[in-house]
Amino acid sequence: MISIAFFNNKGGVGKTSLVYHTAWMFAELGCRVLAVDLDPQSNLSIMALDEARLEHLWPDDAHPDTLFGAVEPLFSGTGDVRDAHIESLADGLGLIVGDLALSRIEDDLSTEWPRCLEGRDRAFRVTTAFWRVMKSAAERHQADVVLIDVGPNLGAINRSALVAASHVVVPVAPDLFSLQGLKNLGPTLRRWRETWQQARPKASADIGLIPEGAMKPIGYVLMQHAERLGRPTKAYAKWQAKLPYAYRESVLGIPDTAALPEPDSHQIQRIKHYRSLMPIAMEARKPMFALRAADGAIGAHQVNVQQCYDDFRTLVLEIAKRAGIPRKLT
Repeated sequence: MISIAFFNNKGGVGKTSLVYHTAWMFAELGCRVLAVDLDPQSNLSIMALDEARLEHLWPDDAHPDTLFGAVEPLFSGTGDVRDAHIESLADGLGLIVGDLALSRIEDDLSTEWPRCLEGRDRAFRVTTAFWRVMKSAAERHQADVVLIDVGPNLGAINRSALVAASHVVVPVAPDLFSLQGLKNLGPTLRRWRETWQQARPKASADIGLIPEGAMKPIGYVLMQHAERLGRPTKAYAKWQAKLPYAYRESVLGIPDTAALPEPDSHQIQRIKHYRSLMPIAMEARKPMFALRAADGAIGAHQVNVQQCYDDFRTLVLEIAKRAGIPRKLT
C-alpha cells in the first residue's frame, strides 16, 4: 500500500487544501484514491462535505461511519478495529471521514508506543490501528494511493499516522515559522522511524501483517509563495532561500555544508495562493482547478483556474514518480 502523509507541525501553511486538491487531481488523472482525515479537527472532511452530510456523520451519540468509529472497539476494549465507511466524493475518490473524538484515544496511543519495544501484543494492535483500517479500506476501494491528512503537531495520533505512511510530503511556507517547524519535525520523524524499526521485529506472528513504517520523505511543497514579475517578493525570498538547507539538514540529516543542487531536487513543486478562487471552490464543493463559469469563476478567474490545474497536475505527476505509484497517469 502506497500511503503518503502530508505532515508539518507548523499550522496554517495550507496543508489540508494541498491534500484535498492533490486527491482530486490524482482522481482526475486516472488514479483510484483514498483520502484519510486523521486530523481530529477534521478540516479535510469539512472541506469535502457539506454541513448536512457532516451532521448525519457526526450525530450526538456514536459515530460508526467515521475513522473513530472504525477504531473505537479496540480502544474501548470491546473488540478490534472494523471496516471503515468510505465516503464517495467522486468516481475513484473516497474519503475516510475524520472525527473530533479521535482526541480521546491520544493518551492510549501514547501509553502503548513504548510498550511496542517490549513486544506487547496490545501495544502493536493499538499503534497499527490506523494502518490496519487504511489497508482494509484501500483494498476494498482498490486504491492506487492513500493520502493522509494529519494535524499540525508532534503528538501520538500523528506518530501512529506516520507509522502507517510509506512516504511523507512536507508542505512549507516561506516564513520563519515553517523554518522552525522543519527543525522540530525532522529529528522527530527520524526518531519515530528508528524506534519503530527497533520495535517491529518484536511483534508476535499472531498479530499478522504490520506496517514497515518507512516514512520516506519524498520532498517538500512550497505553499502560498508570493511573486512579483515572476520573482518572490523580498519578504518571502529571504526565508525561501533558507528552506532547502533547513529541509536537507533537519529532515534528511544532510549537513548544511554539503553542496546544494540547483534547482533544489527536494522541492516537489511551488503552489501559489489562489486567494480569489478558494471561496468560490468552497461554495461549489469542488477543487479550484475544476471551477467553471457557472460556479462564478469568470473573466480573469479562468486564467487562474487553468494555472491552478497545471500546478497541481505537475505536482501530482512528480509525487507519483517519487512514490513509485505504478498506474500510468493520463
